[in-house]
Amino acid sequence: MRTGEVGFWWRSIGGPPPPRAPLEGPLEADVTIVGAGYTGLWTAYYLKRAEPSLRIVVLEREFAGFGASGRNGGWVSGFFSGPARVYERSGGSSYAALQRAMFATVEELASVLAERQIEADYRKGGHLGVALGQAQLQRVRAEVHEARSIGLGQEDLRELSAEELNARVHVAGAIGASFSPHVARVHPAKLLGGLAATVAGLGVDIYEQTPVREIRPQEALTPAGAVRARWIVRATEGYTAGLKGLRRALVPMNSSMIITEPLGEELWQELGWTGSEVLSDNANVYVYLQRTADGRIAIGGRGVPYRFGSRTDGIGATAPATIASLTEKLHAIFPAAARTPIDHAWSGVLGVPRDWCMSVAADPLTGIAWAGGYVGEGVAAANLAGRTLRDLILGRTSELTALPWVGRGPARWEPEPLRWAAIQAVYALYRRADRAEQRAGHRSRLGQVVDRASGRH
Repeated sequence: MRTGEVGFWWRSIGGPPPPRAPLEGPLEADVTIVGAGYTGLWTAYYLKRAEPSLRIVVLEREFAGFGASGRNGGWVSGFFSGPARVYERSGGSSYAALQRAMFATVEELASVLAERQIEADYRKGGHLGVALGQAQLQRVRAEVHEARSIGLGQEDLRELSAEELNARVHVAGAIGASFSPHVARVHPAKLLGGLAATVAGLGVDIYEQTPVREIRPQEALTPAGAVRARWIVRATEGYTAGLKGLRRALVPMNSSMIITEPLGEELWQELGWTGSEVLSDNANVYVYLQRTADGRIAIGGRGVPYRFGSRTDGIGATAPATIASLTEKLHAIFPAAARTPIDHAWSGVLGVPRDWCMSVAADPLTGIAWAGGYVGEGVAAANLAGRTLRDLILGRTSELTALPWVGRGPARWEPEPLRWAAIQAVYALYRRADRAEQRAGHRSRLGQVVDRASGRH
């Protein structure tokens, strides 16, 4: 089994493409984007399509897609994290409008892939939120009830009985599930590679191996000199803490994945997973899965959630205990999968704001724009962010600029060592709550208290 490197997704297509040239000296542009992940590249794509005359420069410390954009679980999800009440405080249109915009984003991404002929294994099969026990079923029903309260219908999210779930996939110990059609599967590195090539083909300059140490009004500072532009877009997500003055803006939260070798068709029939739905359970410390286009199971979840001082591990090494935990969870959900070896394990970091709510903004006074805090749901959210940043930067008023995540200023995280201690405590308590739920058969009050204290719900 392989571990680390840049993860299975890049390895499966022969590795990242040859590196693009680094920046060689000071530069001037109309828009400078820091970070060549999904957010940065989608922003460049939509800006260049809207205003072809713009000179747009993308600066990337490693290579396009080095971070979470090339290491994630491959979910194009129309849902997102964060309490509705936090978004609603921002004004603008309603939380429900933001949710509808996210649903539409799943289709928008598919449309661009088709138009630009990017083959990224995109399949819209929906999401199954599996309930493994009564406590998780209570969580499913609470989620469906909340969806109804903001105007989402059965066609958006509904509860499935154990029999209905079993007709789609055979999950050991499952007693029900939720289902939404607004989620697709994708190959993250194929999507990223195709998008980067498309953006470069439109005339956007992408400089790799070019770290940015500080963002100032209308200026990004690199070892090769300053890049000046009317707009500087921060699209650094889980690596934001490495920029001067932003150590407490977003914390880099670790998520780890393992992937099996290909399963034979006979085994897939035994699992009953013949569609392209993505799956998750409903634990406090949950796992997420997809069936890949080449017939593997990828499963991810939290391992070591956070490293002291917002440190990141560039090679994506995964602790043996985390690999063992994810393997055990996979085999509990699909016992028959134990007959197939694990092929690869890797990790990446995602950006988490203190209130667990994503945001996008552009300040015309400083010329600094940003988007992020997707809490692991950025494959779709970054596309919505790119279109929103386009409108904000071009001074357009639109339905997107009225959404309640626009212009938010998330609270900063606590300084160290409080930040490290708090995050470690939260996940330790969530694991304790999961053990209590397994014993008691109902939702843990401890888990609900931690939800409120951490800001997740």
